[in-house]
Amino acid sequence: MNNPSNRPKHETGQPNDKQAKHQDAAPIEGSVAPSFTDPVCGMTVSEGTPHHTEYDGQEIRFCSDHCRKKFLAEPEQYLGNNRSNRTEQAPAGTRYTCPMHAEVVSDQPDSCPICGMALEPMMPSLDKGENPEFIDFRRRFWWTMPLSLAVLVIAMAGHQIPWLSPIARTWLELILSMPVVLWAGWPFFQRWAQSITNRSPNMWTLIGTGVGAAFAYSLIATIAPELFPVALREHGRVGVYYEAAAIIVSLTLLGQLLELKARSSTSAAIKALLGLAPKTARRLRDDGSEEDIPLTHVHVGDRLRVRPGEKVPVDGVVIEGRSTVDESMLTGEPIPVEKTAGASLIGATINGSGSLVIRADKIGSDTVLSQIVQLVAQAQRSRAPMQRLADRVSFWFVLAVLAVAASTFVGWGLFGPEPAWTFAIVNAVAVLIIACPCALGLATPMSIMVATGRAAQSGVLFRDAEAIERLRTVDTVIVDKTGTLTEGKPAFRKVITTGRWNENDVLRLAASLDQGSEHPLAAAILSEADRRKLTLNEASSFDSKSGIGVIGKVDSHELALGNTALMEECGVDWAQLQDPAEQLRAEGASVMFLAVDAQLAGLIAVADPIKPSTPEAIAALHEAGWRVVMATGDGRTTAEFVAQRLGIDEVHGEVRPQDKAKLVTEMQTQGRRVAMAGDGINDAPALAAADVGIAMGTGTDVAMSSAQVTLVKGDLRGILRAREISQATIRNMRQNLTFAFAYNALGVPIAAGVLYPFFGLLLSPMIAALAMSLSSVSVVANALRLRTTE
Repeated sequence: MNNPSNRPKHETGQPNDKQAKHQDAAPIEGSVAPSFTDPVCGMTVSEGTPHHTEYDGQEIRFCSDHCRKKFLAEPEQYLGNNRSNRTEQAPAGTRYTCPMHAEVVSDQPDSCPICGMALEPMMPSLDKGENPEFIDFRRRFWWTMPLSLAVLVIAMAGHQIPWLSPIARTWLELILSMPVVLWAGWPFFQRWAQSITNRSPNMWTLIGTGVGAAFAYSLIATIAPELFPVALREHGRVGVYYEAAAIIVSLTLLGQLLELKARSSTSAAIKALLGLAPKTARRLRDDGSEEDIPLTHVHVGDRLRVRPGEKVPVDGVVIEGRSTVDESMLTGEPIPVEKTAGASLIGATINGSGSLVIRADKIGSDTVLSQIVQLVAQAQRSRAPMQRLADRVSFWFVLAVLAVAASTFVGWGLFGPEPAWTFAIVNAVAVLIIACPCALGLATPMSIMVATGRAAQSGVLFRDAEAIERLRTVDTVIVDKTGTLTEGKPAFRKVITTGRWNENDVLRLAASLDQGSEHPLAAAILSEADRRKLTLNEASSFDSKSGIGVIGKVDSHELALGNTALMEECGVDWAQLQDPAEQLRAEGASVMFLAVDAQLAGLIAVADPIKPSTPEAIAALHEAGWRVVMATGDGRTTAEFVAQRLGIDEVHGEVRPQDKAKLVTEMQTQGRRVAMAGDGINDAPALAAADVGIAMGTGTDVAMSSAQVTLVKGDLRGILRAREISQATIRNMRQNLTFAFAYNALGVPIAAGVLYPFFGLLLSPMIAALAMSLSSVSVVANALRLRTTE
């Protein structure tokens, strides 16, 4: 045991802001000793191990020369896709928290004192190394699983082996099960001891007690069988339960591996956000030369060059150049924004075809991207655990079972027939075995497993069990506009002429002029011209007017294509088409006027169309009693039109990512259960803050990582399907818990011997194990009914 004074300090509360802001800082040299994983056996080895080799330009370290030789024989077999054998190391100063109990905060990666789960970094890094606990459990599982299977086979069929006597079979089971229980199961016993020390009964209390009781009972039966009454002897030996202890350990290890693998994806959203930022920036020196530097070396005031197609390194202001910048990953706006001198830029957005020189204004944790990362991390940590009800019940269930076992032992020892204390041990062990938490542990995971598979067949992906539990209680859904209610792609809407030119002429001239433009609205015009198979001519004297349109010459005609500001600059009277233009804008379209030789020729409207399935989905949500709220970064006029057309209850326009998260929080304080549906990175904070985040499968990876539910087809109708599955799953989970407790409620008293005074019946540990298995079978069978959910 560790010295208490050396144990990490646990705190309650939220992380210090300053510490949270510096999660991305590089580790201080010498503050964290690097560790490596032997790719052959999975053991953790130090940097100074004498057993190492170089392969493919990489230094590989091993625990022994034996593993080194095995690696050299077949290196690719052990490396696979993992080209680095370094374990995941968090930066110095990292603080850790429990995934289920956010109030637990520690300065070291210890175990949660409440539930026993391994603590995780509050802010993940981009280090792709594996979780050390996952590596340790994987090694224990694969090294001992063959032994568990061997014990099971011998226990079930050993009597058919003529040369293996019952006594020899018992000792062979003991020898095979000892490494499984005492080595592979050691972490479980540590958490069992911790739960007792901290007076916090949990899953590990049940597992440790059940496995320990089965193994200890079997060990005594093997070493001193004469202590047991003749009635408990079968085939010349006392029945032992080594296979039960070993299999429970192996299955628990497997469950932990699956859980750790799943939990590793909970930080995928933050890692994806961190990965948006470029690794380097191109800085301009005072002498005019340029250099590529790490992003961490950028200072406020530095002049940086952003070349075509590159990501903007930090938040700043344009000093020189002109280009369009795709900000959709942060703002949700599908149309790239034109940037010229004086325009502000957001780090991690993507530059178009122009070259820009910018001045760095905000770096590190002050950038918009970093603030979004902090919002997502904070929202994820604020969630309540899915199994809080089961945990509360388990607390008292564990205490009750332990009390019954103790009472059984004392009662039989003091008042039972001879040999009283032997009966006391047998009956107490029977109580503990029948109360083994297999059925209780399977009650919710089996329902979740079947439900998630059934949902996936319907195009609904649940990220975790918590989403299934919470979705059934939702009464309000906040939806983003772009990409959620709409297609998310600008498309040609309409062309209106003044009569001097026909529609095709207006479209042909505009498309010919826009061939030299990189604006996405131009792409929509060119696409429509291509659809109509119009012949385009080359434009000359092309010039882009910052933010208002373009001018040039086509077929000897002077053309101007843009908004009203451009028309006024060119002296063109656009009043003739003012009314239809206003109508189109009210319908959410962007309008561009075309002037030919200083005379108004017509207008072209481009819009982001509403998805065909959206009206039906909104109507169905209203029918289900949900309140539908729209929150979008688009203009208020466009947002109100879309809301009015779809019958949306409440609309919020021109909102920023943090505003969406704030809106979610405000509605939650009003007592509403809120779901957030979105598809962009700008929706990530709100998706994480909502009771249930719902991402469109057609959206960004970050949105899907932040959300707990993904609609593969991007169809809002999937929300109702997901809700139906949620309701059916929760009903099934409650049934399973009822089955599990019913078996225990019947079995525990019988195992304690309440029927003995009346019928002379005792429940041997073997029957107890059978009852435990039946409870598990009923739980699994009931969960499988979810496959037929319509």
